[in-house]
Amino acid sequence: MPTITRDPSIQTVITTFEVTPGTCDDLLEELRKACSDYISQQPGFIGAAMHVNDAQTRIANYTQWESRDDFLRMLRSEPMRAYSRKFNDLCKTFEPVMYEVVSVSD
Repeated sequence: MPTITRDPSIQTVITTFEVTPGTCDDLLEELRKACSDYISQQPGFIGAAMHVNDAQTRIANYTQWESRDDFLRMLRSEPMRAYSRKFNDLCKTFEPVMYEVVSVSD
């Protein structure tokens, strides 16, 4: 389970997907499948959370990894490249971006 803290040793990745209301549920299903069957099984995976906007035109996937290298190794793997091709077919665009948590408020 992801926990947001200012821990520089944890790699945070937020991937945003631009979808249509007609493809939102299909992409969510593929994302859940990829996460449960592959991503969550990879070394360094800590947790993930998916968010959908009210209009069902945006999906944000928040993941945490023990290191940047763990994330990049998973991202560049052949199984993940195959999943990414499926994702690409179901959305207009998607972009994974690595972030550093700089502030947390309670």
